[in-house]
Amino acid sequence: MIQPRFVLINTSHPGNIGAVARAMKNMGLQELHLVEPQQFPSAEATARASGADDLLAAAHCYDSLDDAIGDAVMVIGASARSRTLPMSTLDPRACAALIAAQAEPDRTAILFGRERTGLTNEELDRCHHLVQIPANPDYPSLNIAAAAQVIAYELRMTELGRQQSADEPLETDFATDRQLEQFYEHLQQTLVELEFLDPQQPKHLMRRLRRLFTRSRLDQKEVNILRGILTAAGKKTQ
Repeated sequence: MIQPRFVLINTSHPGNIGAVARAMKNMGLQELHLVEPQQFPSAEATARASGADDLLAAAHCYDSLDDAIGDAVMVIGASARSRTLPMSTLDPRACAALIAAQAEPDRTAILFGRERTGLTNEELDRCHHLVQIPANPDYPSLNIAAAAQVIAYELRMTELGRQQSADEPLETDFATDRQLEQFYEHLQQTLVELEFLDPQQPKHLMRRLRRLFTRSRLDQKEVNILRGILTAAGKKTQ
């Protein structure tokens, strides 16, 4: 079974955590990860889980998103928001197919944001793709558990429909989220040293550079090459 991790960020209502656990267990998913839940464990979460208590008991809790996705090689954000900067956007079926085609689908993280505000721009910047459910454009907002159920269903259907003759999975040793964050820190530092980037206003340029490299799906060797170039460029400024 394809087992990407479902990462719930700063969930405010414990009942939603239980409902997501139930939706996941319905579809055979097990990897529930929680980043700074406002109330967990909770009797309400257990009640809404309706028999998925084992997923709640095994849920991984983290103090930061860095800890939750640091070893992930692909990060997908579930968001109904439109983006100022262009970004690869998938429907749930295409999302499930993409995850299934990975060499390590279990190292994929699907992010679900806060009930009221969703994912922040900074969290969206960590994502390689967005997954959006093609709901009624006049009323596109779904409860977090409903969104999780739709995505979990498509993952289940993709798993059931896979054939033995399917294409070989990708073999590229992709860079982890942690390695990419270290690269972006190195890149920003070097651009400041080269006086190409204004240290007082780095965000806009850095976000565009993030989008550029995210589209490329850098592997670990490519990250090492780029960081080597940055190191060499930094020596020229000394």
